[in-house]
Amino acid sequence: MTQISRDGRLAIAPIFVPATRPDRFAKAAQSGADAIIVDLEDAVAAADKDAARDALAQADLPPVARILRINAAGTSWHEKDLAAAAQLAFDAVMLPKSEMEGDIAFVRAAIGPGKPIIALVETALGVAQAATLARCEGVERLAFGSVDFCADLGCANEWDALLHARSTIVLASRLGGIAAPIDGVTLELKDDAKARDDARRASALGFSGKLCIHPRQVGPVLEGFAPTAEEIDWAQRVASVGDQGAVSIDGLMVDPPVLRRAEQILARARAMIKNS
Repeated sequence: MTQISRDGRLAIAPIFVPATRPDRFAKAAQSGADAIIVDLEDAVAAADKDAARDALAQADLPPVARILRINAAGTSWHEKDLAAAAQLAFDAVMLPKSEMEGDIAFVRAAIGPGKPIIALVETALGVAQAATLARCEGVERLAFGSVDFCADLGCANEWDALLHARSTIVLASRLGGIAAPIDGVTLELKDDAKARDDARRASALGFSGKLCIHPRQVGPVLEGFAPTAEEIDWAQRVASVGDQGAVSIDGLMVDPPVLRRAEQILARARAMIKNS
């Protein structure tokens, strides 16, 4: 299974681009994003969806990982989007409003086994079915559609209100044996500190990436997912000890699970260097 990346690495800061704006595809890729998500769903008005889909056949797609977000199951555009996804040069398909195993199976049958699926979890039912979605054939990652989820529940778009949903999606991904999920967007477009802090909190919770909606968010998101200098220093000291059972470093007990955490931090640091 690939990692939805042209070079096999896990995409950390994928960015949405409206399918109606092919002039922005290259700019999005040049932002430092490790994947672009060409959006046929929320970013495209109903009257423009057919034309936007048809135009993708002639679009010049940049040489980064390319993900196509189609319209949800049950919409009038869904099957035509799937037919296009099977033919177009996209590396993966993102299914919004992912809720049922049957919807995933329908997508996979339409696009073929060679293109992985990102199941975008955006509803109460989707969160409740997250463990099932993560085990579906063809699903490579889950992603959290936090804004739509808030609308579905009528809850605030705040960390405390969404902690249970986020934790459920992270746990479901682990139990399904797939890559750690992608967190939802930060709506504040010009607040770099907010995007970075949101990414850092998502990373701490177990997410491996975060959806971006503006090029200036990419850098802060990558920074938020990068281990800090203090974390790297600690991880290096722990890793240098190796597996000696339970030992003490700076007053902290280090045993095999702690060593594993140190190795994860160092692996993440190496991945961030390669992505830069």
